[in-house]
Amino acid sequence: MTISSPSPASKPTSNKPPIIRPARSQSDLTALSHLFRSYALSLDIDLSFQAFDTELQFLPGTYTPEKRGEVLLAFPPCSSNDESPTTAIGCVALRALDGGEEERGCCCEMKRLYVAPEGRGLGVGEELTGAIIRVAREREYRVMKLDTLPTMRAARALYRKLGFVETEAYYETPIAGTVFLAKNLETEWDT
Repeated sequence: MTISSPSPASKPTSNKPPIIRPARSQSDLTALSHLFRSYALSLDIDLSFQAFDTELQFLPGTYTPEKRGEVLLAFPPCSSNDESPTTAIGCVALRALDGGEEERGCCCEMKRLYVAPEGRGLGVGEELTGAIIRVAREREYRVMKLDTLPTMRAARALYRKLGFVETEAYYETPIAGTVFLAKNLETEWDT
């Protein structure tokens, strides 16, 4: 699948924030699968070490609310009250991250933050990240962790802006240069 840049006419121009909601229906999960695949293609790395194909096959998998996870989709803002969003332009996921016994139940991991080309430059990534941080706090997580790559400059700048700091690796990865970040959810209420 090839993702092309949208024409200027197809890019939303509203100053309204995107509509963000949990992925619950089968059509939501289909959209999520499409966005996850687009995310993987954008990385130009092999995610098989994360069992990515299995993750896609069993969505929502570890991201279900029953497992203290969540998946959010972003849609362009509607131009009228009668209109409902149609095509998802972004996603983000949350799952429990159980390290050692002292961390059990306190840590979560943000995964798969992705904004489709037609949603970039509109603050969709920041809105999704803020929303998933709020979900994590509602689920009483104390720390949120994530991993990113040095090439993902915009994402890394966003994470810094939202209070994430570098931390030690919390899993083994074959991807050289992986950057691990964490955010204390108990003391930092800026999001």
